[in-house]
Amino acid sequence: MSTSAPQIPSASIPERTVWEGSPSQVINLSQYLLLGVIFLVVVSGGGFLLASMQQSSGIAVAILIVLALVPLAIAGWKWLIVANTRYELTTQRLRTRTGVLNKHLDELELYRVRDYKLEQPFFLRLFSLSTVILQTSDKSNQVLTLKAIRRGDELREQMRTYVEEARMRRGVREIDMD
Repeated sequence: MSTSAPQIPSASIPERTVWEGSPSQVINLSQYLLLGVIFLVVVSGGGFLLASMQQSSGIAVAILIVLALVPLAIAGWKWLIVANTRYELTTQRLRTRTGVLNKHLDELELYRVRDYKLEQPFFLRLFSLSTVILQTSDKSNQVLTLKAIRRGDELREQMRTYVEEARMRRGVREIDMD
């Protein structure tokens, strides 16, 4: 539960960006590999079938091309989703921008962050990546996850500093009740 003391207007302190990042495409690696295998199976299997046919029809070739394009289209869409996810940490809030066709902006006021967790699973560590998980008191986003980012440990520490500053500026204190 949070209690508030008289607030110091945050507008008097200029907000500045202190970190920007995005998730790595590594989080889609297993899906890319699976879709690549499907593509190869369709192309090689379809090529084998077409070669064994006495007379290949234009319809069979068109179907083969469409079937080969499906896994490529899915992989491309997954790439776009990750490529269009952006995180921005300012001195006062954390912004998350997502969406390919429909864009979404979610802002988390830093004084609402209650707890931080850093996860570094073996697979992500192979690529020097980690995941930062924030527990918040924000009603719309109680758990915020920044997936597969570089230098997550540094970001977590940096975020901790700015969260404490934001709390002091607003006069907010966290009270744990059991």
